[in-house]
Amino acid sequence: MQKELATLSKKLVKAFNTNSLIAPLPSKFCKNTKNANLLRVASEKLIKSPVIGFKAGGTGKAMLKKWKEKEPFYASIFKKNLVKNNSKVKLSKNTFGIELEVFYFLKKNVLESKSKITEKNIGRYIEGMGPCIELVGYRQRKKGVSCLGDLTADFGCNVKFIIGKKQKYKKIKFNNLPTTLFNKKSGQTVNGNTKAVYDSPLKSLVWLVNRARKDKVTINKNFYVFTGSTVGVVPILKKGLFEGQIKSLGTVKTIVR
Repeated sequence: MQKELATLSKKLVKAFNTNSLIAPLPSKFCKNTKNANLLRVASEKLIKSPVIGFKAGGTGKAMLKKWKEKEPFYASIFKKNLVKNNSKVKLSKNTFGIELEVFYFLKKNVLESKSKITEKNIGRYIEGMGPCIELVGYRQRKKGVSCLGDLTADFGCNVKFIIGKKQKYKKIKFNNLPTTLFNKKSGQTVNGNTKAVYDSPLKSLVWLVNRARKDKVTINKNFYVFTGSTVGVVPILKKGLFEGQIKSLGTVKTIVR
């Protein structure tokens, strides 16, 4: 197992660094959530780009129930993945969709807390928040998602994160904020709601922080947490300007070319 983990993680990381694709991963590293997570961790350790945060994935409760999973997964996000609002991003051959989500910016000492993090006390650690667009895609020649491990093993299938304007944290109804993602060129419009994200992006955030603490994850600077899509995974029908809007949080834009 260890030898196979080492071989596959090297292949995945090479694909990550070169924007290329590898053959589909063996099913035992996808169907088995524990094995998928082992491969995720092994791959992330080989990436030299600095970690700037984490993402929660598989946060739709209906899908978790379908896959018979008890909780989402999380993955590290690297500096090379993060771009500013209004940036142009290239549609690569491994990109299969686009998402709209809430991000939070946290103080690093949240992972050192002696007490369990809750929705009531997480606010003291939040430096900022805002809207984010994420491009997602495999690093494998693979189509479709049949289980949570498909996403976990490919360390989150994250391609790019485009972050909107960061604002100070305030208590709002994170469990019921309307969202819209649209492409002006194609007229493609998808409406969503933050309640699709593990009932609430704040709940997703709390889950991720506590899971990372349990796994004894450390980071030496303040960091981002991307909480999961409010609109599901939206197919990119045409390139062009995508704009995401989240009520009370603002707007984020990117040009997919």
